[in-house]
Amino acid sequence: MCNRVGGSISILVLLLLNPRNCSASIQYDAPGKISLNSVQAWAVKLGTELYHFGEFITRKKEVQDSFKSAQIEVRDGEKLVQNMADDIRAMMELKISAVKRIVEAAENMAFDKQNEPVPEDFQFYNSKEMDEPYDDVSLTTTPEPEFNVDNWIVRPPTKSAHLQSNPHFSNIPVNANFSSVHVPTNVYAWAPEVIKGIHWSEGLDTHFINNYQSDPTLSWQYFGSSTGFMRHYPAMKWRADPVDIYDCRTRAWYMEAAASPKDVVILVDRSGSMTGQRRDIAKHVVTNILDTLGNNDFVSVMTFADTVEEIVPCFEDSLVQATLGNLRELKLALDNFETMEIANFSAALTRAFELLEIYRNNSGGANCNQAIMLVTDGVPYNYKEIFERYNWKYETPVRVFTYLIGREVKVADVREVKWMACANRGFYVHLSTLAEVRERVLEHVNVLARPLVLQREKHPVVWTPVYANVTDPKVADYLWEQRERAEQKERFLSQRRDKVLFNSEKEQDRRWRITQMKQGQYSELGNSQYQLMTSVSMPVYDLRHNESVEENGPKEMRIAKLLGVAGTDVPLSEIQALMTPYKIGVNGYAFIVTNNGYILLHPDLRPVFQQILKPSYNSVDMIEVELFDDDRGPRNFSKELTALRKEIIDQKTGNKVMNVKYHLDDMKRVSRAKKHYFWTGISDSPFTLVVTIPENYGRHRITPPPTDDIHRLSLTSKNISARQYLSDKWSVHPDWLYCRHYERTFSSPEEELLYFLERVAKPGWRWPAKPRPPEHHKNKQGHERHNNGTPETKDRNKVTNSTPRNEYYCDHGLMQALVYDARNTAWFNKSISDSASDEKASEFIQRFGYIVAFLSTHSGLTRWQTHPPREQDNVRAEFGKQWPRSIDEVWYRRAVEQHYVDPLSYVYSVEINTDKFPLNISNAVVTASHAVFHGDGYKKAPAAVVGFQFKHERLSEWFENITSSCEHNKECVTCLSDTWDCYLVDNNGWIVVSEDVTQNGQFFGRIRPDIMTKLVEDEVYKAVHIVDYQAVCFREKKTTNPASTLMTPLHNFKIITSWFVSTTLWFYNSIALSFAQASSYSFDDVAYQSYENDEENDDSYMSKPTNMRTLERDFEKLVLINRTRPTPCDREMFLYQLEYSNLDAKLNKPVKDCERPFYAQLVNYTNMLMIVVDASCPREEASMSFIEATEVQYNESLPCLKHVHPLYRKQPTSCIKNHTEESNIDMCGRGSLPSSNFFWIIFSTFVTYHHL
Repeated sequence: MCNRVGGSISILVLLLLNPRNCSASIQYDAPGKISLNSVQAWAVKLGTELYHFGEFITRKKEVQDSFKSAQIEVRDGEKLVQNMADDIRAMMELKISAVKRIVEAAENMAFDKQNEPVPEDFQFYNSKEMDEPYDDVSLTTTPEPEFNVDNWIVRPPTKSAHLQSNPHFSNIPVNANFSSVHVPTNVYAWAPEVIKGIHWSEGLDTHFINNYQSDPTLSWQYFGSSTGFMRHYPAMKWRADPVDIYDCRTRAWYMEAAASPKDVVILVDRSGSMTGQRRDIAKHVVTNILDTLGNNDFVSVMTFADTVEEIVPCFEDSLVQATLGNLRELKLALDNFETMEIANFSAALTRAFELLEIYRNNSGGANCNQAIMLVTDGVPYNYKEIFERYNWKYETPVRVFTYLIGREVKVADVREVKWMACANRGFYVHLSTLAEVRERVLEHVNVLARPLVLQREKHPVVWTPVYANVTDPKVADYLWEQRERAEQKERFLSQRRDKVLFNSEKEQDRRWRITQMKQGQYSELGNSQYQLMTSVSMPVYDLRHNESVEENGPKEMRIAKLLGVAGTDVPLSEIQALMTPYKIGVNGYAFIVTNNGYILLHPDLRPVFQQILKPSYNSVDMIEVELFDDDRGPRNFSKELTALRKEIIDQKTGNKVMNVKYHLDDMKRVSRAKKHYFWTGISDSPFTLVVTIPENYGRHRITPPPTDDIHRLSLTSKNISARQYLSDKWSVHPDWLYCRHYERTFSSPEEELLYFLERVAKPGWRWPAKPRPPEHHKNKQGHERHNNGTPETKDRNKVTNSTPRNEYYCDHGLMQALVYDARNTAWFNKSISDSASDEKASEFIQRFGYIVAFLSTHSGLTRWQTHPPREQDNVRAEFGKQWPRSIDEVWYRRAVEQHYVDPLSYVYSVEINTDKFPLNISNAVVTASHAVFHGDGYKKAPAAVVGFQFKHERLSEWFENITSSCEHNKECVTCLSDTWDCYLVDNNGWIVVSEDVTQNGQFFGRIRPDIMTKLVEDEVYKAVHIVDYQAVCFREKKTTNPASTLMTPLHNFKIITSWFVSTTLWFYNSIALSFAQASSYSFDDVAYQSYENDEENDDSYMSKPTNMRTLERDFEKLVLINRTRPTPCDREMFLYQLEYSNLDAKLNKPVKDCERPFYAQLVNYTNMLMIVVDASCPREEASMSFIEATEVQYNESLPCLKHVHPLYRKQPTSCIKNHTEESNIDMCGRGSLPSSNFFWIIFSTFVTYHHL
């Protein structure tokens, strides 16, 4: 016998059976050296003792016995994905049915009432002006400025209402008895057309309420008017910080429903006359046009003078998809074009028509509407010959919209520019101020909608890509800028208070580390402030054929007006609940892909960076999250992968097995596996559902026996509720849909579950059927005439809903599985000292101190016990409250994977120690988990995971005790020696135990890159290349743009004035500081504001005195930050995974002086390596591929790279772009603003510049 292990006979047996027993090859210790045999013995002893402790504390054998009556069911992926798709489709039909009722009601109400006069005392619920229970000054909307206008009309005050927090609407205070109205900042609520719409649309409240009553899962319902207001249900107070820039007409649900997809070429005149305000207006026009485009649209922006140039050079001779990333690139490029020379309209129009013709002939781009947007301050003539050649001979497939810029324009310019639009099915707009741009640009949406309105019968159903409901994407850059300004202010004030401390090397290093941590990508778990959703919407038509207008006397004019768009939101969490994750199983998941190949829902969709939406969060492609396990470089996707993607986008039904790699634990760990993909299209939608299941343990699943029906068991047990099995220390998966009550609220998922377990036990219980959409009332009478007050009209406005309302919904299968698990594991609530017969119980507990044993099942149930029993842990939350997500927790997923490496082993881990989140070693815990499988013949499936947590310091002590003992010689070298360093490293290369406590939780390759490199070379670890295609990088932001400056005498005067003011302030502050050694914070704040103003107004040729320049250079180097702009990019990293194949042969190698100065041995029954390093050997220089992500450097920008290598997309099926009656409509332009709106333009201008 070569060793003794704790005096336990069972441990001795395991030692003798172990293939790496020390008797295999005895090597005696050389002087000053640790032998391989000693390291092997330590690894065996530590692993065996940990194993026995785990078996004892988790009661794994009893857990296995608890599932012996369970059945093993084959998991049919094809049936599973089809059933999920059917459930999702049924839910979608409910939402579509609700929107259809809103559309029909709105069309009928407008037809009957929109010409009715609005009472002078009319009041409505204005969302911006409503009171709420907890008004906070810091969160109020933009206050309206006071105006002293002689003809000011006193309007009735806004209706007030009581609002109450509602959990169904994200705990926002609402009133479900009526709707309220949001009016954009640039729209005047009392303009005639606006207030008329607000007035007649009040009748929609009845339909909103009835929809909500018939389908309590409905989220926000709304009607967005083409005049700008949005009526939304339920009523709420609109919050906007800092300003309200929301306009429903620029949101995806409105834009995509209002008109069919479109190809747009924007031509911007950059001739010498387009300077100053004209240039600013032109840029604003282009920006607003871009804001009306969505993922199904394509666009090109060109500037022209003597030559025609793309605003983004790499987009030359092509249309680009109007994703958020591409639109952002185009908007940023607008700052760079210079005005010069004479405009060549012939070249510009020819280039645009030829480009559109290419796409039309090749069925590329949007393959539907096509339009040219011409932005200019005048044209020499109308270029009729170009339109004849490129447009009229093809029956005018391209609409032309013209925007004439400038206050003073020639009559000839107006005539020719307007003719160009009217002759080509477009619209003409004359713009002279920035304030009117938004409203006038949106006219083109109504023109593109005319064919839809004229055909009247079809109301295309539109589903949007994923979006966040809280803020507008355009706010992201603003929020980042505000954050950097706050950081700059803090640095400025810190430097003023203590220059010596601020300038010290230690302080600068600390600040540099903070900056690096702020640019970290992957600890972004706080995206709860954003609720991701999709929306379903439909256009609402004005059913009138003609409208009476006053133009040289009253007359009837043919019209085709879009009233607006109706829709409802669908939170992605509701779709996710229908994916029945318990049926998919651990390490499997479902996701949804749009017709563009973008992700609608995916567990690896990460839309938020530092609480700010990422610039391209809604256009993440499926092959950017499904990482296939090959050796290809970034964005070098294989043909096999792109073929799979095409089949999914085309909504075909199929399946395929693929080798994949995926990251875990906040991108700190990696795993590789073979997974089976199943997919099918969701009918009548642009979405495809994909289910991914692990190939080995995903083939089967645990199900309770059919005799274990919850309701039947309750009745046979004399109405005893199943809640008796859930008494103490338990939790359920918070995101899973067990049962949901639509009319009651609960403080926690556990409270709601207990409520339903009580109800199930009572006689008369019935499992509710899945809700189905009620019959949609279709008006067969048509709207050929105005049936004022007739019975038909009254009947049209009634809502018929015969479908009984279910007050709750339950997933029968999940509830069944949960109760089975709860009943069969109820014994886990007993203390281990009560159920254990082993005399070692008290010894183990005394040895490890405070221990948490836990059990988590496939049904989402988690139980835990503390030893010794303790009411609560003052340091950290209870286990089940901290990790309640069962099969989605990292320790659960890793334990199931480890079962196929070694079915007896436990997975050990310690919290990751990074610069951003340093590990507090005194409170650190070690988590060990082990998968429990249930088998039936050749079939087996994961039933649960057991595990335990204990203090890290106890494992360190245990490790030290074992590695300081000698097996053969009473005197030998151990890990206590100063010349040897000993580590426990897990299967992903993270240090679990080190003699230096500061190294615990760190990546071993950072501590000893030379040793880690050799382990990779020996194929002990494999470096797995991971590319994050959702990353954010930081580009230096240019603070000035000389190209936009028009040097005039007035501008020179402004420069001189600014220099004089800033110099005076600088001189004053310098004198004041010399007398004020202990300056107050308020004084520093004023000084900082002066500095900010100086930074913005200073010019290079107005610099400060020469003797200050050296000091200023030092000041700028240490104090001034580099202003940046978050930009989408790709980042790559190398994560590491232990290679278990032929591992003993790779590890059983002796130390070769300093050529191989280490031993590495697998610790029995664990996922850890014991690494013993000869510290007397000099450390070799090693180029280690660290786990920190670095930006992938391409030869071009990311939008350009994506554009050059486009991926397949499926064009939307609905395209309505022409109608024979459209030629009867004469309305094609406006030369000036209506006089009734002149006051409101003054108001909008004031508000706009007030917030600049």
